[in-house]
Formats: sequence, structure tokens, C-alpha cells
Amino acid sequence: MSIPSDRKYTSSHEWVKAEGDVFLVGITDDAQDQLGDLVFVGDVQVGATLAAGDTAAVIESVKAASDIYAPVAGEIVAFNEALTDQPSLINEAAYDQWIFKIRPDNAADVDGLLDAAAYQAQV
Repeated sequence: MSIPSDRKYTSSHEWVKAEGDVFLVGITDDAQDQLGDLVFVGDVQVGATLAAGDTAAVIESVKAASDIYAPVAGEIVAFNEALTDQPSLINEAAYDQWIFKIRPDNAADVDGLLDAAAYQAQV
């Protein structure tokens, strides 16, 4: 399993990648593999202000439902609408599909997340 080194990771299997002043957030390949075929991605509240660790989205597969957590405190500024009709895009390429964008209260908070090597050691 190849884990991109251009982003940070959480112990709950989210990835975080900087894009300007916001962060893209998705789930790791390991997470989508464990969940199986995805059938729903949503419940993202654009405009919501969340603390790190708050539930930001829900993802459902044929096997289970799982919460997706905010990796840092901030405001949800976008949802990847393509996932509404095609949640399986995450199954096809988990690192190419972000679920939501968050504008962090403090961008430096991402430095406290796992790098690729630390995440690899965890999984």
C-alpha cells in the first residue's frame, strides 16, 4: 500500500492536504478498503464551525457506517458534490477524492498530525 507523503494523517484514517488557505480532507486507502463498497458520503454541513475531532461527515458502505472527523478546528467551506452520486469514487482512488474542505482556525495545528511514515506504522 502506497501512502502519499504530501499530506498528513489522523489515527482515525483521515488524510489532510493543504490547498492554499484550506485543507482538503478525505479517507485513506486503508479505510476505504476496510469499509468496502461505499454507497453514501454526506451529512457535511458547509458553514459549520467544528473543533478537532468533531464529526464532519458520514460515510456508509455495504458493511458499515462510519463518521469522518475534523482533523483540525475550523470552518467547513465545501463538500465534494461529485460524491453524492458517485461515492464509489473513493473506492477507486481514495487519495484523489476529498470529502470536504476545512479552513483551519490555526493552520499550524496540522503539524500535530501523523506524517506518512507514522501513519504507515500505525496500520
